[in-house]
Amino acid sequence: MKAAILFESLTGNTRKAAELIATNLQQEGWGITGVCPVRRPEMAAIQDADMVIVGTWVHGLFVVGQQPWGLGAIGHLPAIKGKLAATYCTFALNPGKTLDRLDTAVSGLGATVIGGLALNRTKLRDHTEEFAARLVANIPAQA
Repeated sequence: MKAAILFESLTGNTRKAAELIATNLQQEGWGITGVCPVRRPEMAAIQDADMVIVGTWVHGLFVVGQQPWGLGAIGHLPAIKGKLAATYCTFALNPGKTLDRLDTAVSGLGATVIGGLALNRTKLRDHTEEFAARLVANIPAQA
């Protein structure tokens, strides 16, 4: 399985999560075609990938009004019809319905979203390991 990882990061936590996810997936035998910002996607990396992983940070007022940051930029990504996708968000207190909204945006690009995970920014290492383990368990390496 080959994955491209796209992220929207403000303070670096979501970028760090993308890098940790890439490392964890590589340790499981997956290929990583690219790790890049949503606003500067590597088109060849997306085209070569079997799965596109999209991550963003949670924007909102601590426990109300949470939403994924950068939905406009995500909506301008190239169509990824026929590809699998997974999502993640990094948060401090409460992700709210951020993943649901992110899943909807990525589905709108034509991908089949298989799920996602909210990653607490203080537990990135553990949560990114869990995210990668879930992907590996649910998607055969040779899919």
